[in-house]
Amino acid sequence: MQLLLKYISFTGLILTIVPSILVFLNIIEIESHKQLMILGTILWFCTSPLWINKKV
Repeated sequence: MQLLLKYISFTGLILTIVPSILVFLNIIEIESHKQLMILGTILWFCTSPLWINKKV
C-alpha cells in the first residue's frame, strides 16, 4: 500500500513540474498546463501525507 501511495505521489509531483517545461517549449497550451498542474497538486497533497514521516 505504501509503495502505491508513493507512486501516486510522485506522479502528482511530476505533473506539477513537467507541464511548466512543456509550456516553456511551446508544446502544450496554457489551459492544458493549468489542468495538469491542478491534477498534480491534488494528487500530491492528498497522498503524500499518508506516507511521509511514517515509520515502517
